[in-house]
Amino acid sequence: MLSNNTIKTALLLGLLTGFLMLIGGALGGTGGMIFAFVFAIAINMGAWWFSDSIALKFSGAYPVSETEAPELHRMVDTLVARAAMPKPRVFMIDSPLPNAFATGRSPEKGAVAVTTGIMQLMNRDEIMGVIAHELAHIKHRDTLISSVAATIAGAIGMIADMVMWGMIFGGLGGNDEDEGPAGIVGGILTIILAPIVALLIQMAISRSREFAADEGGATIMGDPEPLARALEKLESFSKNPAAIREMQHAHVNPGTAHMYIVNPLAGGALIKLFRTHPPTEERIAKLRALAPALAWKGQKAAS
Repeated sequence: MLSNNTIKTALLLGLLTGFLMLIGGALGGTGGMIFAFVFAIAINMGAWWFSDSIALKFSGAYPVSETEAPELHRMVDTLVARAAMPKPRVFMIDSPLPNAFATGRSPEKGAVAVTTGIMQLMNRDEIMGVIAHELAHIKHRDTLISSVAATIAGAIGMIADMVMWGMIFGGLGGNDEDEGPAGIVGGILTIILAPIVALLIQMAISRSREFAADEGGATIMGDPEPLARALEKLESFSKNPAAIREMQHAHVNPGTAHMYIVNPLAGGALIKLFRTHPPTEERIAKLRALAPALAWKGQKAAS
């Protein structure tokens, strides 16, 4: 039986195909539509098989060995043993912004990335709480749909840029008589609509998955408090004026924003309107409400 995430992934890939064919038809008629369909198939295959690598590249993540980051690897080893799952690949991101994300189309292909900023801001238990949250995403197979969405959002942004520069320098690269007003209108609509479609795709990744990953991470830890404290620190950091300036100047790819434990982009009005994460305060409250049940579960397991 297909999981909800698998169905959502297929729908996202279908949406990308339809959107690209619409652009192709508007810009180049039947020939443009056929070319767009072939291009969409190539993007779909790339998104399915290589989305994890693409997401890691977009974020500037690089792999770290046990020799390079022994404490980080020890934390991951401890948590995967508790979660009874394969160990993901471990990555770092050189960024002062404290954050983390997971990717990979299956638990066997999983990867966890943390920023240098989060390693400096938090203590060991809080970092473990964050990593446990990311491992829960991998275990729930959220990471496939997140990585595919990041790839699609990136592809749509790339297409919009190509159309814009094509209109500026080459009239979309075609014959003006063949293209006519329809091609120009199609190009303008592409430039306007593409960012909106990319945002809607990210919003299609249900916010409920963050609550599920919070609960899953707390269960792996056996205690919701470390993750709750980590989220409090992240929320406090994001409201610091110096941090806001840092976020505004950070080189974060918007296509990957939904993958992080908290949104790494500065919170302007439009970002808040199309936010991909539930409010942090609500997540913290739900986590702390889990404490009695997890404590009872721990006592039962010990008896």
